[in-house]
Amino acid sequence: MAARLALAGRDVTVFARGENHAAIARDGLAITKIDGQREVARVHASQRFEDAKGFDVVIVAVKSHQLPAVASGVAAICNEDTVVLPMQNGLPFWYFHEHGGALAGSTVESVDPGGECLKAIPARRVLGVVTFMAGERTGPGEVKHTGGEGLRLGELDGRSTERVERVAGELRDAGFKCPVLEDIRSEVWLKLWGNAVFNPISALTHATLADICHDPDARRLLTQGMMEMSEVAAKLGVTFPMTIENRIDVAARIGHHKTSMLQDVEAGNALEIDALTGAVVELGAKVGVPTPALDALYRATRLLDRAMRARNLSVRAERREGLPG
Repeated sequence: MAARLALAGRDVTVFARGENHAAIARDGLAITKIDGQREVARVHASQRFEDAKGFDVVIVAVKSHQLPAVASGVAAICNEDTVVLPMQNGLPFWYFHEHGGALAGSTVESVDPGGECLKAIPARRVLGVVTFMAGERTGPGEVKHTGGEGLRLGELDGRSTERVERVAGELRDAGFKCPVLEDIRSEVWLKLWGNAVFNPISALTHATLADICHDPDARRLLTQGMMEMSEVAAKLGVTFPMTIENRIDVAARIGHHKTSMLQDVEAGNALEIDALTGAVVELGAKVGVPTPALDALYRATRLLDRAMRARNLSVRAERREGLPG
């Protein structure tokens, strides 16, 4: 996103660390597009939040489990009217704020322990955003865009405002498909419906989306987990615009794509399991919906994450030489 916005002529500052920061500061931010074309965007690069502030829009693109560590820094670079776009997968920390219903104002502890993120980034600053893009960092200061250009944007209370239209317009100018929605939470659930099951299954099995969708056992597990999610979502007033079979078929058409969680397993990174699956298990308990399949996936993936952290491991499947297949 930083690269595309900068290439569209916007004044962009990237906050990064270590060798990633060094590469961006020295050479710019390189993006390889889907068609293979490589471009370099010139951006400002900073390692410390205190070195820059007063931004019109702050895009927070860290993983959900990294957000508590940077939330206070995000607050420090905002002025009175700064808009914040938290672009984490999973259930967002702001979900029950500017929201009616029995759980209005409550905190999802799996996502925002103690409500610390919301204290630093109040809901009045936030535009809800859901991303339908795929990419990967291929090296310091290098990103490869592998699919999708879709963003969904919306005010948390569903209003049509000048600021949401302005931000959406800037993103469209940079080449993103960015409709403004009255009900951003339904879009959160639509993406989460797949992520909460596809990601842990792929992390545990090293299977791609196509592998999972075309395997009968995996498809049954997907269906069970997605049925549980549908029941939790229904208790919160959310319905899905397609069947479970349709949603799985959409994922199958993406092909042999590695989910973000599988990419993290292979890179030895911490796994985003709490916001994707743990949050749904937590909400299921709150609204009285059993989630046995999701709970099993959640606990198994948390064990994988703990084992990787304890031994400083990355886990990658490699083809054995001299064997067919």
